[in-house]
Amino acid sequence: MSKVTQASNYVWTTTDGSANRSPEARKDQTAMSDVALYASRDVDGLRDSTVMMVDEEPINLEVTQIYLEEAGYTRLISTSDTTDAMRLLNSERPDVLLLDVKMPGISGLGILREMRSTGILKDVPTIILTASSDPETKLQALELGATDFLSKPVDPSELVLRIRNTLAAKAYRDRLANYDRLTGLPNRRNFIEQLGWAIDHSQRYMKKPGAVLLVDLDGFKQINDALGPATGDALLRSVADRIGECLFSVDTLGRVERDDAEPSLSRMAGDEYAVLLPVLTRPDSAAQVAQRILESIAEPFSLMGHELQISCGIGIAVFPGDGTDTDSIVRNASVAMHHAKQEKKNSYQFYSHELNARAVHYLKTGNQLRKAIERDELRLFYQPKINIQTGMVCGCEALVRWEHPQRGLVEPDEFIEMAEEMGLIQSFGEWVMRTACKQSNAWRSAGLGALQISINISSHQILEAHLAATLRKIFAETGAVPSSLILEITEGVLLKNAEINIRVLENIKAMGIKLSIDDFGTGYSSLSYLNSFPLDELKIDRTFVAQIKKAGDHSAIIAAIIAMAHSMGLTVVAEGVENAHQLAFLKSLHCHEYQGFIVSRPVPPEEFAARFLPSKVAAQHPKT
Repeated sequence: MSKVTQASNYVWTTTDGSANRSPEARKDQTAMSDVALYASRDVDGLRDSTVMMVDEEPINLEVTQIYLEEAGYTRLISTSDTTDAMRLLNSERPDVLLLDVKMPGISGLGILREMRSTGILKDVPTIILTASSDPETKLQALELGATDFLSKPVDPSELVLRIRNTLAAKAYRDRLANYDRLTGLPNRRNFIEQLGWAIDHSQRYMKKPGAVLLVDLDGFKQINDALGPATGDALLRSVADRIGECLFSVDTLGRVERDDAEPSLSRMAGDEYAVLLPVLTRPDSAAQVAQRILESIAEPFSLMGHELQISCGIGIAVFPGDGTDTDSIVRNASVAMHHAKQEKKNSYQFYSHELNARAVHYLKTGNQLRKAIERDELRLFYQPKINIQTGMVCGCEALVRWEHPQRGLVEPDEFIEMAEEMGLIQSFGEWVMRTACKQSNAWRSAGLGALQISINISSHQILEAHLAATLRKIFAETGAVPSSLILEITEGVLLKNAEINIRVLENIKAMGIKLSIDDFGTGYSSLSYLNSFPLDELKIDRTFVAQIKKAGDHSAIIAAIIAMAHSMGLTVVAEGVENAHQLAFLKSLHCHEYQGFIVSRPVPPEEFAARFLPSKVAAQHPKT
């Protein structure tokens, strides 16, 4: 870690060792007041900075050094050899430079010019020492990036004051460049610097592995859109606090030999955080830290009058095994994180070469998926819903397929979650709603009946701020009636962020659209709790139907679900019915409707119309 970062860290803390100011308090400070605050309260921290002096006269260097030592500065570097100045600057990288202008050989302006052309030195603040009052010389120095001027002979009080103010301004700039203003955490730039140091230190000295954990929140954008940026910001700060508590209280990390090797937390961007474990004292340390983070974030957040529940995915890359440079480690941790989010919600994954190959495939498929709507590659298939008492078709469920140019029809399990992660699900969902409404209107116009079409809604769509407005626009454009649509929401999505969902669903229900809870039974929810939601229909998950036997626990569970749903006035639909025994059992319990392979797999709209609608005249597939 560079001296610049160390100085910035010190300056940010209070001199009495108390806790950092809150982000709200920090945001209230203006830039100038922050600089003044650093200069007045953190003098001791500024004195730890490295000051370099270049002057042709050794006596001037001695006098200046005495002044600075009396003021408490201890890290002092000086040279009267101008030809050696650039070497020292490159090796020492001082926090501030005192530079004489008129020197034999290379002048002060020449050194300044060369510094500004060197990446690592171009931002070093430089105070020009000059006995000249020539305005042209000062103008040249300013054009080359000089920070301040001191006239010779130097007044000791003025010298100390100008050094202090220059270092305070530098510390403030470093703070803005290296720390996140919202959370107060180190930012991506700072994290990369820490990681580079950790990798080098691990290889040279510790001879022990370290790890990076990338933590990415699920569904943050939807919460931010639904409740506003103030709540979103509060959530990001609370998440940072929880991860920090997990990290710095965790006992599995053990004690490390140096303070610099302590774990650190950074905010990379948006809703992504990075945890650096410079030394893994135990083989399972990274996994145990990841598990604690998952458990902590899964606990409900109470923020600004709302109770929110979120999850996250964590990717872990271990150095040097998964890479020996910062780019490789961050990239591989990102690959592992995306794999964790694909495989299972609220989980962590370690990086492997197999994961990298999958990431390459994911990227290629994702690029093709972005163009699926533009290229008219999405298709809607329809599976009939049957009235269990009459055997008549009473509706259908619309299921999206991707007609891939090389692979043919791709099932939704392979691309819907990817669309969610890529931020495409809202445009996909709108396409599905519009296409289903067009199809409903086309069937009705062709005299094939007013059929109710069920559509699956994702968590991203239900939290969309303008979902109701989007539906009204689609009805106006297609001519479809709201009562022809049933929106299906899974049990897990419904109960997560319940307060928000109830408001959204009530607005949609008021339009005349029916609402259904899909895959019921997998979340083990209380039916009485569901009474808070404006539901019309309940769909029993296919896993329960598949295990119906002549006697058994699952049969009893289904019987209880149907009985309680009846008492709540909900229509009950059984999914995944495949044989006559299952159908007979459901009929005996007075289940209202069913769907499954016993009747038909999902089929294109033309085939559906020809097989299941009153007329044998198939409606045309609507243009989108």
